[in-house]
Amino acid sequence: MSRLATRTGRIDASGIRKVFDLAKSMKNPVNLSIGQPDFDVPGEVKAAAHEAIDAGRNSYTPTQGAAELRPLLLEEEKSFTGREWKESELLVTSGVSGGLFLALLALVEEGDEVIIPDPYFVMYKHLVALFGGTPVYLDTYGSGFGIDPDRLESLITPRTKLLLLNSPSNPTGRILSRVELESVATVCRKHGLLVISDEIYRRFAYVEMVSMAEIYEDTLMLAGHSKAYGMTGWRLGYACGPEEVIQAMAKVQQYSFVCAPSFVQYAALACPAVDLGPHIENYRAKRDLMVGALQGSFEIGPPDGAFYLWAKAPAGHTGTSFVEQAIANNVLVIPGGVFSEQDTHFRICYTVPDDKLREGAEILCGLAGAQ
Repeated sequence: MSRLATRTGRIDASGIRKVFDLAKSMKNPVNLSIGQPDFDVPGEVKAAAHEAIDAGRNSYTPTQGAAELRPLLLEEEKSFTGREWKESELLVTSGVSGGLFLALLALVEEGDEVIIPDPYFVMYKHLVALFGGTPVYLDTYGSGFGIDPDRLESLITPRTKLLLLNSPSNPTGRILSRVELESVATVCRKHGLLVISDEIYRRFAYVEMVSMAEIYEDTLMLAGHSKAYGMTGWRLGYACGPEEVIQAMAKVQQYSFVCAPSFVQYAALACPAVDLGPHIENYRAKRDLMVGALQGSFEIGPPDGAFYLWAKAPAGHTGTSFVEQAIANNVLVIPGGVFSEQDTHFRICYTVPDDKLREGAEILCGLAGAQ
């Protein structure tokens, strides 16, 4: 008899981690795989973290989040979504991944169905399965990686529990427009579906970015500081949504994470003073550089936001086989099968120096032309 719980067999190791492990064995690869910013935590945020540590603010905060941080986040969400949020509708979490973990653990039971647009962030289907749910995939390849409301409605059954959105998207970079979100809201309102909206990349938007929480009242919105402020290792996120859901998540957090890291919460008080504009414009320029270099050789999904390109493998290749060839030529990218039930694409992350982007693009285009 295995000592492991059956649920651990429902998930496997992330394909992204496997690529990261491979990178360690390569000598100076052109690494276009790592999905995180290449800039450091801003100086004023570091200073606030040091100040909090030196002042002894190193113990637990309330599970719901530090009293000083919560009003700041509520005001930010009011500004972004136009909604008045109550304190009982906000929870500070250990990253957006932590928030997603809490939400799905609080919501999903054995046999529940969760609709996930495909392509998707790698964690979604595994967490749903871990908690006993069934991922139901909404194919977006035929709709420019947007959501066809009729197709969405066709997937809804009496066992459907929620819809899980990600905009801006990892891996496609797609941002769902206001019109698209309104059509999705119409379907969800008709069937009484909760929407979880993962908006961790909302700061990296190169077209209009609208929160689902602005459009649809029954939305659990997840956002955070990790990507925007280069704080991926500091683990700070938050959730806004229906009070019943937030309070259930807080109860689960009491017996798991307890609270988000305390010094990081106090450091985040300095974040509103940081000008992210130069970083956003830098990544817009990197996006344009790569789209310009690759679009003659690859079909690329709409790069509206985040810092990824979703490129279709050339004829004669699956996403996996083309990535294997790229790796053999010292370029690290992620096969699309990690993010999708289809194996037709691969993901490029462009948060690296421009010379590396040009080198990587030249190698990838050369491989595509050699087919």
